[in-house]
Amino acid sequence: MIAEIITIGTEITTGSILNTNSKYLANRFLELGIETYYLTSVDDDPKRLKDIFSIALKRSDLIVTTGGLGPTKDDLTKEVISRTLDLPLERDSVMEEKIESIFVNTDRKMTENNRKQAEKPKGADFIENRIGTAPGIFIRHDNKKIVMLPGPPREMKMMFEQGVVPLISEEHIIISKSINTIGIGESSLETQLLKMNLNTKNISVTTFPSEGEVEIKIIAKGKDKTILNNELNLTLARIEDELSDFIYGYDNMGIEKVVTDILKEKKRRLAICESCTGGLIASKITSVPGSSTIFDRCIVSYSNNAKIEELNVSKDTLEKYGAVSEETAYEMAKGLLDKTDVDLVLSITGIAGPDGGTTKKPIGLVYICVMDREKYRIAKCKFSGNRNSIQNRAAIRALDEIRRILLE
Repeated sequence: MIAEIITIGTEITTGSILNTNSKYLANRFLELGIETYYLTSVDDDPKRLKDIFSIALKRSDLIVTTGGLGPTKDDLTKEVISRTLDLPLERDSVMEEKIESIFVNTDRKMTENNRKQAEKPKGADFIENRIGTAPGIFIRHDNKKIVMLPGPPREMKMMFEQGVVPLISEEHIIISKSINTIGIGESSLETQLLKMNLNTKNISVTTFPSEGEVEIKIIAKGKDKTILNNELNLTLARIEDELSDFIYGYDNMGIEKVVTDILKEKKRRLAICESCTGGLIASKITSVPGSSTIFDRCIVSYSNNAKIEELNVSKDTLEKYGAVSEETAYEMAKGLLDKTDVDLVLSITGIAGPDGGTTKKPIGLVYICVMDREKYRIAKCKFSGNRNSIQNRAAIRALDEIRRILLE
């Protein structure tokens, strides 16, 4: 079954709200064994909506729309789809009474335009909305399944789980597993995966990059769950053998959660001093519930003066090697370790741009030092992108450096 998701609303196409409905539905379709080939967004223009829906009818078996089922004049999803399918709208007296009772029970006055929410195309079925006034609609038409859901994510999700899943579930099974990597680019990763010839009749392996990381997704599809699990696990093992140096976790668990869990397991406490990232690494760590058990402090030593006063970095080091250098990163970490009773420290210094770069020290150059009471490691990194991108990539890499030294 080929699925298409159409999200409707000018607020989406103008960027006023984030389109989370498509992401949610595409993920759920995958879990249900349904392949999503197309994601489309369209504004509240009836002609454009008709064009989009007509295209979807030609190429997809399951069409799910969100939005445009409200009472206002620009809520036209139902009307446009009804006309396109040549199915007249009919008002349902039972649904009309249900909508009236919602207003009575919430002590609100029902306006006349709310009654259009009790209309459905001839032969269609309503999908119950337990937390809103707009019911969904399900249509079987020429071997197609068409589902119309309201736009508010809370209503849409509940209606999908309770009312739609039983109507669209497929016989075949899809199992997926994500492998999360840091320290290797998507093109290099894809090249290595292609050399391994992992794709089979039941298995497909793809990559999805995000800032500083690349996700490897293994998708197993078939009818025998035991066979699929075995094939998926064999594929997973092959990837782990080949790419273990870059794998930090699974199923999109954030690197900050992975690091926090390892620190908890090893009963070790961390302190951080940040220059170019300005506290971003500490923010990521403290976003994890329970991080207070492993995180002591963060010093944002942005200026040279702060590095000297807070971390005892030598003036001579700063003058000779500069703030962005292996030597300064080392002294920052050593100074923080000396003034605290923690087990592990991280220091980071670099040039995030857009100004300040030179031929010898370009924008994106970052030094990361991780140190405990017995050893240390320093990573020299060069990141690309704008200021925010460089800072985020540096923060993610720094967290991975902590993970690596903890696992040594």
